[in-house]
Amino acid sequence: MAEGTDRPYVLCHMTTSVDGRIKVRRWTTVDADSHYEEVHKRLGGDAWMCGRITMQGYADSAKPLASVPPEVPVSREDHVARTEAPGYAVALDARGAMDWGARNEIEGDHVVVVTTGQASDDRLRRLRAGGQSYILAGERAVDFALALTKLKALFGIERLLVEGGGRINGSMLKAGLVDELSLLLAPAVDGVLGTPALFDFEGGEGDSMGSRRRLTRTACEPFEDGTVWLRYRIEPVG
Repeated sequence: MAEGTDRPYVLCHMTTSVDGRIKVRRWTTVDADSHYEEVHKRLGGDAWMCGRITMQGYADSAKPLASVPPEVPVSREDHVARTEAPGYAVALDARGAMDWGARNEIEGDHVVVVTTGQASDDRLRRLRAGGQSYILAGERAVDFALALTKLKALFGIERLLVEGGGRINGSMLKAGLVDELSLLLAPAVDGVLGTPALFDFEGGEGDSMGSRRRLTRTACEPFEDGTVWLRYRIEPVG
C-alpha cells in the first residue's frame, strides 16, 4: 500500500471485455464507455494518467503556440508550471513526440508531461512556452517509480488513476506500483488474437504475476446493462 510512502496511491481504472481485452470501440453490442467517467469521478483521484495513444487526440486538438520560442539553451530539469490545480492530466510521452501547442489543461486538469532523456531541447522549450509542466524520468524508457515520486513531491498528487494501455498497466504492476484495480467488466467478447489485454509486459512464463500479486476483491457492483464494476486490492505475495 502507498499510504505513508513517497508516491501516490495508484488505482488502475479500466474497462475490459469478459476475455480481458481493452479495445472497447469495436464492441457494438454494448456501450462500453457508459459507466467509465461516472466511476472515474467516484474514485476521487487527484490526477489521471494515460499513454501517448490516448493523449494524442487531446494534443492534436490544441491551438498552436502564438510564437515559437527561440533556440536558446534550456534547462533539462523538471518544470512546474502550476501547482494547486483542481486536478492533473498526466501524459506519458517517452520520446517527447507530442506537440501540446497552447493547451495546458484538459477539462480543467493541468497537463503534466512525463518524458525522458529522449525529449529534445526544442520540445522542452515548446512545453514551457505552452504552459505545460513536465518531468524527466528515465533516459529512454519511463522510470515509473521515479515519475510517481516526482508527481507527489512536485504537485502534491496523493491519488493517481492509471488509465493506460496494457503495456503501461503491465509495467506498473510488475514494478509493484499498482495498489488497486478498478475494473468495469463489459458483457462483450473480443476474441481477437494479439489484441492488447488489461496487463501486458515482455517476458516468458517465469515473469507471470500469477504467483507474485494477490488480488483481494473489495467491492462488486452490477449495472442494469450487464456491466459489473469490480474492485480489487493488489498486494505482493510473500
